[in-house]
Amino acid sequence: MESSELIAILREVREKVRARHPQGTAPGQIPLPDLLPLVHARDAALAKVASIGTVNPRPAGVVNAVIQGSKRLVARILDWHVREQVTFNRQLVECVNSTIEALNENNRAINQLAGLVADLSKHWAAWRGEWEEKLEQTEVQSLRSVAEQHAAFLEQGRRQAADFTKLLEKTAEQIRTESERLIHTELRLVRRRTALSPALAPPAKMADRSPASFDYGRFTERFRGTEEYVRTGQSVYLPYFVGRTNVLDLGCGRGEFLEMMRSAGVGSRGIDLNPECVARCRQKGLAAEAADLFAYMNEQPEASFDGIFCAQVVEHLPPERVPEMIRLAASRLAVGGVLAIETPNPECLAIFATHFYLDPGHARPIPYPLLVFYLEEFGIGRIEVRQLSPAADTVPSLASLPAEFREAFFGGLDYVVIGRKL
Repeated sequence: MESSELIAILREVREKVRARHPQGTAPGQIPLPDLLPLVHARDAALAKVASIGTVNPRPAGVVNAVIQGSKRLVARILDWHVREQVTFNRQLVECVNSTIEALNENNRAINQLAGLVADLSKHWAAWRGEWEEKLEQTEVQSLRSVAEQHAAFLEQGRRQAADFTKLLEKTAEQIRTESERLIHTELRLVRRRTALSPALAPPAKMADRSPASFDYGRFTERFRGTEEYVRTGQSVYLPYFVGRTNVLDLGCGRGEFLEMMRSAGVGSRGIDLNPECVARCRQKGLAAEAADLFAYMNEQPEASFDGIFCAQVVEHLPPERVPEMIRLAASRLAVGGVLAIETPNPECLAIFATHFYLDPGHARPIPYPLLVFYLEEFGIGRIEVRQLSPAADTVPSLASLPAEFREAFFGGLDYVVIGRKL
């Protein structure tokens, strides 16, 4: 009975050992020491220890009873002799148990450590993926930020360059204006000192477009064009007069320029010798009056206008009166005021074959260098010359001529000289 109980106890211990101490490998592929051989050796030792003092069973009978009794007697007699050995054996088994328990604790620690290492590896793998993704995003954002800053820097550089260019242009324009004003002033002083150019006598009567004995409105409609046509051609002058407050139109005709000024919110008025034209302007609600331009200009205060426009008028004047007319216009302009004079272009040969001699009031065409000279003489600077109404539009056959020849002798039918009071 004691042996069977001991065997049962040993089996229970073995199962507990196996349950408490896993064998094989720990998580993370760490090999654990196999303790089962040691456990088996201990169990065998425990069996031997447990069998000390027992008598081997024999078949029943008198002889067996005598033998068994003799063995038990001998065992009792020798008990004092083997007591120390039994104690040693039991303590040795206890040592083995302690060793097994220590090794089991070691296995459990290794197993836990391996589990922590495995968890750490999993977390490291997940964290590394996130870290690499964030690193890539950070790199992309950094590159994008650098690119945006570079683009912003270039854009700022372009804006600053554009502002600097505008500033240079403005400065150059101011320097040019001041230089031309200074040159004009010096020339006038020199002339006064040397008495090289006598003063022009006041005009007695203007030889401008006098009222015609025929229907001048019908004449203008046929040979100059419709009001819409003239208004479209004069649109090139709008940028020069926008923002001004007091503009005078010398020879306002049917009022196309005055209408354009009214539409742009520019204060303007006009004069013309032809009462029919003046009446037509007033019917449109335009400020116009019939007047001789020389008499009218002499009555106006100096520097009273910030813009003067004169289209298709100077070619009607006697050549000797043109400088006088420009002198009066320049004197009535405020500093910075605009003067624009439009007239037929004698450098375009087609003008003589088509338009110039159609108007019986035309006296003589004026080459643009001469008109520019007059403007410079009387304090008008920053002068521009623009050709208008290409002859090829009116005479299509000119398109067959070589371009260089056509530009030189058949350019614009009209031209305009635009300058500013210095």
